[in-house]
Amino acid sequence: MTSLALGPSWLDPTYLISTFGLIGILAIVFAESGLLIGFFLPGDSLLFTTGLLVAGGTYLHQPLWLVCALIVVAAVAGDQVGYLFGRKVGPGLFRRPDSRLFKQENVEKAAAFFDRHGPKAIVLARFVPIVRTFTPIVAGVSAMNYRVFVLFNIIGGVLWGAGVTVLGYFLGQIPFVRENIEAILVGIVLVSVVPVAVELLRARRSGRAAPAADAERPDRAAAPAAGAGGRHRAG
Repeated sequence: MTSLALGPSWLDPTYLISTFGLIGILAIVFAESGLLIGFFLPGDSLLFTTGLLVAGGTYLHQPLWLVCALIVVAAVAGDQVGYLFGRKVGPGLFRRPDSRLFKQENVEKAAAFFDRHGPKAIVLARFVPIVRTFTPIVAGVSAMNYRVFVLFNIIGGVLWGAGVTVLGYFLGQIPFVRENIEAILVGIVLVSVVPVAVELLRARRSGRAAPAADAERPDRAAAPAAGAGGRHRAG
């Protein structure tokens, strides 16, 4: 296995797994799923690499079904904690000042994502870095129906946690994938960032459109006023 040449070495999936094993995988999945400090952790590439290593019997010697089951439990539990945190903290989260680990824009992006997709955002956010960390918190802030949240949380945890791991397991048995694992992991990271880029572009376009709309409003308001004045004078 080669190391992922993207970002610091201590965030490399292979390094993390070889150092901390299955316990480390579960801790990272839990943290990234609902703790504010977990947004920078590798999620998709970590799960994909986990599947690869299980297939090759490297570092991980547990059966695939057990690894997937534990990952799903960690992912669901992480989102539950995020939801409960959001319910407790409430709107105060949106007034929290920026710091090195916390950026207000991350919460706002998750809120916009949640508003756009509704309950299914809990599932879709699993596949969007950063957004998946803050979406369950925003769901808690919004007081989303708890039973609905639990249902979508479990669905998302299974599709993401087990799905990406199983994908890595079966693709890991293909010689081409094993020989080009570093390029594939970089590709996974880049693809997973695409939704974030799309959201940023939408936000910028919305930000540009708002001032333009505001600028047009006085002109529109002035036109009827002028017309009314003209008619009054003519009368």
